[in-house]
Amino acid sequence: MTQTVTSDAILERMMRLHPKVIDLTLDRMGRCLASVGDPHRHLPPVIHVAGTNGKGSTQAMIRAGLEGAGQSAHAYTSPHLARFHERIRVAGEIISEPDLTRLLDEVYEANGGETITYFEITTVAAFLAFARTRADWTLLEVGLGGRHDATNVVDEPRLTIITKVDLDHQAFLGETIAEIAYQKAGIIKKGVPVIVGPQHDEGLAVIEAEAALFHAPVLAHGQHWHVWEERGRLVFQDETGLVDLPLPNLRGPHQIGNAGMALAALRHLGFEDDALEAAVSRAFWPARMQRLASGPLVEAAGTAELWLDGGHNPAAGDALAETLEQMPDRPTHLICGMLSTKDVAGYLRPLAQVAASLHAVAIPGETATLPAEETAAAATAVGLPATVSASVAEALSDIVARDPGARVLICGSLYLAGSVLRENG
Repeated sequence: MTQTVTSDAILERMMRLHPKVIDLTLDRMGRCLASVGDPHRHLPPVIHVAGTNGKGSTQAMIRAGLEGAGQSAHAYTSPHLARFHERIRVAGEIISEPDLTRLLDEVYEANGGETITYFEITTVAAFLAFARTRADWTLLEVGLGGRHDATNVVDEPRLTIITKVDLDHQAFLGETIAEIAYQKAGIIKKGVPVIVGPQHDEGLAVIEAEAALFHAPVLAHGQHWHVWEERGRLVFQDETGLVDLPLPNLRGPHQIGNAGMALAALRHLGFEDDALEAAVSRAFWPARMQRLASGPLVEAAGTAELWLDGGHNPAAGDALAETLEQMPDRPTHLICGMLSTKDVAGYLRPLAQVAASLHAVAIPGETATLPAEETAAAATAVGLPATVSASVAEALSDIVARDPGARVLICGSLYLAGSVLRENG
């Protein structure tokens, strides 16, 4: 009997094609793309998104807006949460297991055993899927950085977007915001307009200099477009005029800026009110301050609210704390697991001002997880009472036993969020 090869098995093989998980260069991408017919040259018009925080939310809002206007979009994002398939949406639908398996196998064979990273070879597979299926648009989210990211092989995107640049992945991108902004600005192409979200001054200066070098028109927050909340509504204004819209259904004040970038992009591309309203009212992006509504963990929470967020750097900690401050008054307890590569104290410091306690956990199945004891120690050091739990379920049980009416927020890593989504069905 012939044994069926699954996408998981092929992905496991792909992991062995390069000794490093991350190796930022474009040489291998060019070779592998050529071996399968250069699909990146046959994509529907591309909107390319880079930045430290907000890439996924901004892309989700743009996709909702395009679909609200009756158009279809391919979308490539990373990392995934529960299943790899989430990274590749073909004309709006998450790629099927048979299609993914066939494409991965094709690219693996075409690569011929040559050295290539997991992200690079799976990006080639995504480009093949997109090139072979009709859609109106292609939305590409940068994996890491921008300048040498595997997605940065499209020479003539229709539009580029740079979301908020902040400190993260310093080992790969640089120690300062200016250095990191230089890497993000690498997606800017000659003559292609770039939407620029809210930025630190030093990051904005680098982005504007790169845009000037490539004669790329800049549409920057605070200069060419503005967005704010007023009386429970979102107000967006650019050179075309003012638009009054509902607040984004993605929670948190930081989503106002993300919505602004999505709206600026849609307006620049000529979309009207139906697309703009859909962008803010129909977007969904899991593990971004997501209220869990069903599943075994929700049942175990009883009368407690259960929330999930995958933010993992200091800027995300600031945004999350601001979000919690604006929510109805209720004791908030954190269940937190983080990777050892992250600035744990920087992430937890703002949260210590709004949370009552923290239960630290290790991230299941992640070799780079920070031990729960170290997360708890970091929390204690910034003034957040902390204890160690063996699992999310154990932490949740302890919290609801002590405070059944609490708000429980599971946070600290997208990898933890993915584990929780799988556990919760």
